[in-house]
Amino acid sequence: MILITGASGQLGRLVIDNLLNTTPANQIVAAVRNPEKIADLAEKGVQIRQADYSDLDSLVAAMQGVEKVLLVSSSEVGQRVEQHRNVIHAAKEAGVALIAYTSILNADTSPLILAKEHVATENLLAESGVPYVLLRNGWYSENYTMGLATALEYGVVGCAEDGKLSTAARADYAAAAAAVLVKDGQAGKVYELVGDNAFTLSEYAAAISKVSGKTVTYHNVPEAEYTKILVGAGLPEGFAAVLADSEVGASQGGLFSDSKDLSTLIGRPTTSIEDSIKAAL
Repeated sequence: MILITGASGQLGRLVIDNLLNTTPANQIVAAVRNPEKIADLAEKGVQIRQADYSDLDSLVAAMQGVEKVLLVSSSEVGQRVEQHRNVIHAAKEAGVALIAYTSILNADTSPLILAKEHVATENLLAESGVPYVLLRNGWYSENYTMGLATALEYGVVGCAEDGKLSTAARADYAAAAAAVLVKDGQAGKVYELVGDNAFTLSEYAAAISKVSGKTVTYHNVPEAEYTKILVGAGLPEGFAAVLADSEVGASQGGLFSDSKDLSTLIGRPTTSIEDSIKAAL
């Protein structure tokens, strides 16, 4: 059986949708804090098990009889290491044969502050003795296109300068995770997963202009100013600071790679930023 953590989240749900194309539903376990959120999956035959990243006992119980686990990184920045430690410990106790972990692009050399918790988790996996595979995900295209309405009104604002972004659609990363979970011989592998075609934020603004028919420009601002803009838009100050740091990291090459691991795993080109813009519009 294959267990997906965070199964009600955007990535976890997409992974399960992909697995249903290749794997019997009763061999898929959706681990989720609130089972009611994915009741429709139970109707398809998927096993729903209650589990919380912060509740070790619930994780151990959820993993009984499971062969492979997809550890989707927790969304609670600052608490991830302990939460991931619980998942890894539970997997070891349950005799899981493989953990696939959604890390971050080039985790061991990344300038992004977000990388610290991912590196710590990778170290926990290495120390655990449980076989594992690293899915080092680059940035989701949706990280930008979710703010498309604001971009159309005020232009694209950021502090990434001319840094290149190798983004891909969330669905691409989900398809790759599902592909790895059904393949044999994955233990020890490290996949650097990014979109096929990188772009700068100036080029992103140009792509919005092309697709929408409305002229959009990119405004590069200092990190502190960008943080204030994000806070003014309603984001918590700590999260705004993390996003601004990620933009600065992009300016240093932290979100760029020419790896073709992602398109190779999914057997097709990754979703272009233009297509992601069209979908968002």
